[in-house]
Amino acid sequence: MTQLTPGRLLLRPFTAADAPAFAQAVRESMASLGPWMNWGHGAYAEDEALSWFAWCDAARANGSAHEFGIFLDDGETLAGGAGLNQFNTMNGFCNLGYWVRASQQRQGAAVAAVDLLARLAFDTLKLSRVEIVIADGNQPSIAVARKAGAVHECLARKRLQLRGRAVDAHVFSLVSTLD
Repeated sequence: MTQLTPGRLLLRPFTAADAPAFAQAVRESMASLGPWMNWGHGAYAEDEALSWFAWCDAARANGSAHEFGIFLDDGETLAGGAGLNQFNTMNGFCNLGYWVRASQQRQGAAVAAVDLLARLAFDTLKLSRVEIVIADGNQPSIAVARKAGAVHECLARKRLQLRGRAVDAHVFSLVSTLD
């Protein structure tokens, strides 16, 4: 799968040319990204982006993750990132994660990405369930999950690690209607 198009947005694999924009987007977004994503920090650099892109390419090649950049329909303007990962092949489900840079938030990018990735999970990868796990307190991400139609199942105790600390997390799900 090389790219997914939800209308005014495009999900596509990152390329080396995206590294400056990715690093800048992370730095720009630390107020909204930093508390919830272990990998984000105020000095995020292009070489870190390139390392992430290489990991994404390798994971896509071996089927262990499908990570994409969220771009405006010009294919160049980076809005954020989203992907499917943590596959449980025995039970047919995976995790779905997303983030949107500060300057592109509240414009529908994350909801569109969730919709596209859920379709990829169900229609192409033939999974029956997609989970969205969100740290307690991350109200913008919770709002995205709800707006995308995910069902809130529980608040799981100490479900995620954030900055070396176990925190409670909300578990949302999307399920295939094909079963």
